Amino acid sequence: VQLQASGGGLVQPGGSLRLSCRASTSIFRLHDVSWYRQAPGEQREWVASVGFTGTITYADSVKGRFTLSRDLPDNTMFLQMNSLISEDTGVYYCKARNTFTNHEIWGQGTLVTVSS
Repeated sequence: VQLQASGGGLVQPGGSLRLSCRASTSIFRLHDVSWYRQAPGEQREWVASVGFTGTITYADSVKGRFTLSRDLPDNTMFLQMNSLISEDTGVYYCKARNTFTNHEIWGQGTLVTVSS
């Protein structure tokens, strides 16, 4: 399985972006899939996840501003990011974890820069 993240870019504070993470094969029924981000000089942090049951959870820092969704037939997960602030700047990664084996797969990351 391979993950391809896309959709990053430069946006002004208060703006929006939509990230995509497309898997090379069907993964959602066996994997929890998550978004992480890493700001410059910081550790990677968890942003949001969708479990194989469809349950979605968010970090407190993005709750109410970010929305995770998925398109099962297209093997794609989305992260709609609204009301962006400078603290949202970073490289955003998607990760899939097999719920039976715990094996993890990471995508290559997409850069989000929030700046005026």
